[in-house]
Amino acid sequence: RGTEAVHFVQAALEPGAEVLLSLDWERRFDHMQQHSGQHLITAMAEQMFAFKTTSWELGRQRSVIELDTPSMTAEQIEALERSVNEKIRERVPVMVRELAADDPEIETVRSRGLPDDHAGPVRVVDIEGIDSNMCCGTHVSNLSDLQVIKLLGTEKGKKNKTNLVFLAGNRVLKSIEQSHSTEKALTSLLKNGPGEHVEAVKRLQSSVKLLQKNNLNLLRDIAVLIAQDFKNKPVQSQLFVLHRKEGDSEFMNIIANEIGTEETLLFLTVGDEKEAGLFLLAGPVEAVENLGPRVAELLGGKGAGKRGRFQGKASKMSRRGEVQALLQEFISRQSPEA
Repeated sequence: RGTEAVHFVQAALEPGAEVLLSLDWERRFDHMQQHSGQHLITAMAEQMFAFKTTSWELGRQRSVIELDTPSMTAEQIEALERSVNEKIRERVPVMVRELAADDPEIETVRSRGLPDDHAGPVRVVDIEGIDSNMCCGTHVSNLSDLQVIKLLGTEKGKKNKTNLVFLAGNRVLKSIEQSHSTEKALTSLLKNGPGEHVEAVKRLQSSVKLLQKNNLNLLRDIAVLIAQDFKNKPVQSQLFVLHRKEGDSEFMNIIANEIGTEETLLFLTVGDEKEAGLFLLAGPVEAVENLGPRVAELLGGKGAGKRGRFQGKASKMSRRGEVQALLQEFISRQSPEA
């Protein structure tokens, strides 16, 4: 607050009491690496390509620098990454100095301006021979402490801006460790070396697509056979009920189309009996309009309908028996002979 640093504590302290400040060094050093890394990337991007930094974000897993350019080529990213890592290997010192607010040297320091409530000296972070920047953040004392910087690529930013994503220091090591763990897991699952993973996954994707296509064709054939079997019975019931674990909306609609819904009321469901699934109520328009919302309510789901069909998702498939009883009662009321 002004020139005073403010600390927030969980309980009041006695004035003049001696306290011990504990620092989360792992977190602090991570922030130092990312922040000094950002200064270095920003400075080199401006020197090499005249790309100015308009803002940046220190993220939990990765950090982002917003550059004032509509795009950045892969060659530029590669050249920038090579240059910043060269500076790290050169062990360039990083120094912090404080200047008086009226010091004319401030005019030579890179800055986006001081806050309106700024008071006291101006803190300047210098990367020797590379950058001089106003900053109140925490930094390493030598670029060698950054270890390495990895530029992960760019993402589309705000209008005419590009977001450059990067990792610095220990985050690069953690990223490699995660990638290596994933690589080992894939090697075990795919039964081949890392260099063959992509081709193996492509083959699996092709196989899955073919299996899905064949499965859909079989389901369609089964739906037609189920409908034909019902229609070939000497005496057809006014209510047709069917549940199948495997299936989809198309499967149910094929059955409804084949049977016809002018005289028969159909209640079809697909999915795990103990979990969620899909349902279709089809039949005479008036009956479906009346019963559809009640069926959805019993099944703990939502649905919509038109022209004699009401379908939707169900979360309580185990209550199918209650729905069947409701439909049977409705049919009994409509048939005086019964």
